[in-house]
Amino acid sequence: MTKPASILIVEDSRSLALTYVVYLQDQSFSVSTVETGQEAKKAILKNRPKIILLDLKLPDMDGLDILKWMNSNKITAQVIVITAHGSVSIAVDAMQAGAFDFLLKPFSKERLVTTVRNASKLIELETIVEHYRDNSNSKAVGDFIGESAPMKAVYRMISDAAPSRASTFIMGESGTGKELCAEAIHLHSPRKEKPFVALNCAAIPANLIESEIFGHKKGAFTGASEDRDGAAVKADGGTLFLDEICEMPMDLQAKLLRFVQNGTVMPLGSTDEVKVNVRFVCATNRTPWEEVERGTFREDLYYRLHVIPIHLPPLRDRGNDIIRIAEYLLHRYAKEEGKDFEKIGPSAISALMAHDWPGNVRELSNVIQSAVVLNEGPDLKGTMIADLVGRGRRRRDQLSHAQTESKQRMTVHQDDQEVESIRPLDQVEREAIEHAIALMDGKVRKAAKALNVNASTLYRKMKSWGVDPV
Repeated sequence: MTKPASILIVEDSRSLALTYVVYLQDQSFSVSTVETGQEAKKAILKNRPKIILLDLKLPDMDGLDILKWMNSNKITAQVIVITAHGSVSIAVDAMQAGAFDFLLKPFSKERLVTTVRNASKLIELETIVEHYRDNSNSKAVGDFIGESAPMKAVYRMISDAAPSRASTFIMGESGTGKELCAEAIHLHSPRKEKPFVALNCAAIPANLIESEIFGHKKGAFTGASEDRDGAAVKADGGTLFLDEICEMPMDLQAKLLRFVQNGTVMPLGSTDEVKVNVRFVCATNRTPWEEVERGTFREDLYYRLHVIPIHLPPLRDRGNDIIRIAEYLLHRYAKEEGKDFEKIGPSAISALMAHDWPGNVRELSNVIQSAVVLNEGPDLKGTMIADLVGRGRRRRDQLSHAQTESKQRMTVHQDDQEVESIRPLDQVEREAIEHAIALMDGKVRKAAKALNVNASTLYRKMKSWGVDPV
């Protein structure tokens, strides 16, 4: 059970101090009071309170002097300054000096309790960060950072999958670390001394991807000025990682299937097969079986590659791993940029934990790097990242609002006749395909090109309709 936060009230008016004590008596806090600055310093050194209610006007010194003294002695506490209405500018100076919040006299019980509770919650977050900082013996594998339950499940899957030769299929949203997972599998496998070759199927033009995988001979196509080994040959004995595999063209999927089945490749422009021994690891940010049902991914290839599935959780489901990763990135980028950042402040921790991270670790990395470049340390504060973490949320809110308005407009203007005119999608699709084939004088491949789909897709559709493609 977490020990209640200790509170020190620094107030020269005994009646006001007792009023604050009464306000807080039902909140399970340990509360003590002092009346002067010198007494405050002694109490702070002796008891190390977690929260300090500090009146800025004391009989022997200014409250700002106590704040400066705490900073110079590296004494950490959540300081809530108390001031009169005419001293708001001084309260702002106190906030810039490191105070957590300020209260203007007179204030209500609810205002005091809410402010103290907020300070207490930030202390709990700081405690979490310290816990993860001190427990550096993480059970993470490879370059992963984090000890959340979802990631521990991933680590177990990696450890179980690594010794095997079975093909592994990694799934997860963009930015969750699918390539890190593939590298971890390779580094924990018997093939770790052999090459790890990664190929992003979405980043290579369709007319070049076959050559990138299987290689080519000189003169195989325009620009092929010399023989070149593909990724399959380069990965011989090791691991071939095919990222975004669901983006691979259907005709190339057939050749990949043959490679998976036989362990042989034929470079473009060659008549000789090359025997290679690779372990296949694939990844996608889509749902593979949905792609099979949609007709964009071969079912037989799916079963060959989807032997060991590993699901990487989104960052929003990883709890306090967000802070561990952010700390690592903060130190890394601070070193790269020559900045003096040392730690993540409570307000920044709160902002990081509140964001849902649609871009996952890639988005978090971008936010931390931008904050480091644009600001100075030693603490990363919430104000430094507020706009950065808000961009994605604003874009999503705008999109959601636009979609809602669009739906409302459609609902208002649709009448019963328009609703009845809607036809099943498969019927519309068949009519479009048959119309295209008719315009192309029955030539299926020309129709497929005009429709911007693979010919195999049209053949498969026609077969399902009971139509002879010939």
